Amino acid sequence: MSKIKKFFYKRSILFLLIGGVLIALAFLTQYYPAQTDITANASNTLSDRSQKLLKTLDTPVMIVAYIPMASPTRQPINQLIKRYQQHKYDLSIIFKDPQQELAAVKKFNIGKQGLIIVKYKGRIEKITFLDESSLTNALLQLSSSSERWISFLTGHGERYASGKANFDLGLFSQALAHRQIKTQSLDLVQIEKIPDNTALLVLSTPSIPLLSGEINLIKNYLDKGGNLLLLTDPDDRFLTEILQKLGISQHKGSIIDNSSGLYGIDDHSFVLVSDYNRHPITKGMKTITVYPQAAALTITQKTEFFAEPFLKTLDQAQINKTKGSLTVGIALTRNLKQGTQQRIAVLGDGDFLSNTFLGNVGNLELGLRLFNWLIHDDQFIEIPLKTAKDKQLILSTFSIAIMGFGFLFILPLSLIAIGFFIGYRRKNL
Repeated sequence: MSKIKKFFYKRSILFLLIGGVLIALAFLTQYYPAQTDITANASNTLSDRSQKLLKTLDTPVMIVAYIPMASPTRQPINQLIKRYQQHKYDLSIIFKDPQQELAAVKKFNIGKQGLIIVKYKGRIEKITFLDESSLTNALLQLSSSSERWISFLTGHGERYASGKANFDLGLFSQALAHRQIKTQSLDLVQIEKIPDNTALLVLSTPSIPLLSGEINLIKNYLDKGGNLLLLTDPDDRFLTEILQKLGISQHKGSIIDNSSGLYGIDDHSFVLVSDYNRHPITKGMKTITVYPQAAALTITQKTEFFAEPFLKTLDQAQINKTKGSLTVGIALTRNLKQGTQQRIAVLGDGDFLSNTFLGNVGNLELGLRLFNWLIHDDQFIEIPLKTAKDKQLILSTFSIAIMGFGFLFILPLSLIAIGFFIGYRRKNL
C-alpha cells in the first residue's frame, strides 16, 4: 500500500471515529440535555427561587398569551417560557390574537398591549407585563393554599367590600378571593373587639363620625401590633384622630395634577403616579397608577412608627399654594417584641380600588402588592431584573485599524501560505 493510500486510510478511520462520537453525543443530548450559561450575570438562567418553586408544582401549568399577532413581544415571551420548561416539562403556552378572541377580550378586559393568563389547578392569574419576577410570583400566588382574613370596617358609610356599586370594592375583593384572601365586614358597635383572625383592618373613608368606643377599639388594635390600611379622601375629617396617632396630617382640598393631560386625561383632579420609590410595595412596579381626587399627606411628627412615603405625584402637581411632587401614600412599620413587624399604610385616595377605577392601568397590581405587603406575604417579592453587562464594544481608532489590516491582509495571506504548505507536503509524501 502506497504512502498516499495509507494517509487517506488513516484519515478516513479518524473521521469515522470522530463522526461516530459526535452522533452518539447528539443522541445522548436528547435524553440528557445540559447547558451552561456563561453570561456575566447568568441572564439566560432562572433564579434559584424560580427553580425551587417549579419543583413544588405537581400539576400542569397552562399559559395563554393574548398578544397581537404582529407584536414584537411574542418572541421574548416564548424565550422566557422555554427557560421555565427546562425545569417543568408540563408547563405550556398558547398564543392567541386578541382581535380574533373578542369574547376573551370582554371577559378579561384585555387592553391594546394584550394580557397573559396563567392557569394552575383551576385558578388563574392575570399578568400585563411578563418577566421572571411577575411569572414566578403569579405561580407562587396560584400555589398558595393558606387563607388570610381581612376585616373591612362598616356602619359609617364606608365602601362595601363585597358591594357592586361604582363606589364599592367588590371587584377587588374577588381578586383577593382568587388568592385565598378572604374579606369580612366588621361592625364595631356589635362586637367588643376586633377578631383575632384579622390579618388586616381596613378603614375606608367613613361618611359619618366613628363613636369614641370604636376609636378606642381601633387604637387598642394598633397598640397590640395590628396591621392597618387607612384609605382617606380629600377633606375627610372623620379619621383625623387615627391619623394623629400615626403622626400624619392631611392637606385640605384635592391635588391638581397638570401632567394628567399628557396621558390623555382631561380632568386634572386625576392624579398619576409613574415614578415609584424603592419600597417593598412598589419595587419593580412599571405601570402607571391613577388616583381620582387624591389628598396630599405629610409626616408631621416623630412617632413610634417608621414612616416612609411610597407613592408620590409627578412634579407638575399642586394643592392650594403647594406645588411639586406631593405624597399620596405613606407606609409605616414598627418592630414588635415578638420578633414580628407591624405594618400600616395610609393612602390619600380610596377610589383607585373601587369598581369604577380598578381596571385603570396598574391600579389592580398596586392594590394586590399593597395588601400582600400588609399581611406579610413577603414571598411575593421582586426578583431582580437581569440586564446584560457591557453590551457596547468601544474600540480605539488604532484597534480598528489593526483589525481591518488583519482581516484584509494578514488572514488571507496566512490561509494562502497554509495552502501552499499542505500542497508541498502532499507532493513529498
